[in-house]
Amino acid sequence: MRIAILAPIAWRTPPRKYGPWEQVASTLTEGLVKKGLEVTLFATGDSRTGACLRYSAPRGYAEDSQLDPKVEECLHISQVMESANEFDIIHNHFDFLPLTYSRLVRTPVVTTIHGFSSPRIIPVYKKYNDRCAYVSISDADRSPELDYIATVYNGIDVSQFHPVDRPGDYLLYFGRIHPEKGAHLAIEVAKRSGRRLLMAGLVQDQRYFEQEVSPHIDGIQIQYVGNVGPVDRDRLLGNAAALLHLISFDEPFGLSVAEAMLCGTPVIAFRRGSMPELIIPGKTGFLPMRVGEVIQLLDKLPSISRKECTRWAREMFSQERMVDRYLDVYRRILLR
Repeated sequence: MRIAILAPIAWRTPPRKYGPWEQVASTLTEGLVKKGLEVTLFATGDSRTGACLRYSAPRGYAEDSQLDPKVEECLHISQVMESANEFDIIHNHFDFLPLTYSRLVRTPVVTTIHGFSSPRIIPVYKKYNDRCAYVSISDADRSPELDYIATVYNGIDVSQFHPVDRPGDYLLYFGRIHPEKGAHLAIEVAKRSGRRLLMAGLVQDQRYFEQEVSPHIDGIQIQYVGNVGPVDRDRLLGNAAALLHLISFDEPFGLSVAEAMLCGTPVIAFRRGSMPELIIPGKTGFLPMRVGEVIQLLDKLPSISRKECTRWAREMFSQERMVDRYLDVYRRILLR
């Protein structure tokens, strides 16, 4: 089986720091390579992979302001589609734009929908319902207007995360600094409970950061440590008493939630989107709906078994499980 993986090109694959779609594309690619399959990764020129690498963009356009995003996207997508006859499967991790090529090539196109940035993009998916195979990353993140071949949870290379039995006492916010991710609510929880809060993540909304986050950072109780890479991510997640994931949108998956549990760290997340699929209440974390409930649940954290958190995450969100699920999808498509 010859497989083409089309990764996004905002960031390198795998990303140095932030870049969840690139991270998933990388984890899948390397897992397929481990299985001995013939894989070609279409990503940025500085990407790192055990697969055959093809590229048009030398670097991610989010890392090089000299690159025009639309130009690089067009060159990138056209590269894989113009070589489509070399592959048995094209696996698209690049959102909806590659779908517009799908009727022009004979090779089946599998598209992992990593979320809908807006309902306005759904008509593109609908147009190619009968041509492309759609995979959701959670049962919660499905449009009733689309047909899906499977739900495949995002997988993680578990070797990058180390369980911690005796964590520190701090709470952790780990994610994009954006209103929908609830950074301001994590700060509220920390202040009302008197707990220490460490914050890490890419500042995606500068105005929000300056108005709702930065004024509360004192370097003692509330600390912001920046946008961190894999080594710091493992350390921060593993040594936290809990991850606070107080989202205000229906999140399609949430890699940091699964990564925290891999480290043995329980997660307190608002019950929205995919969170009930990722977290077992009372076993690997809690699913409240309001800040007041979160504060009350902090006292129940010692009742959570960190070993159970790790066991659950390894069982549900490993690289191997994701790879096996996608191989099943590929086989089903090729047998049609």
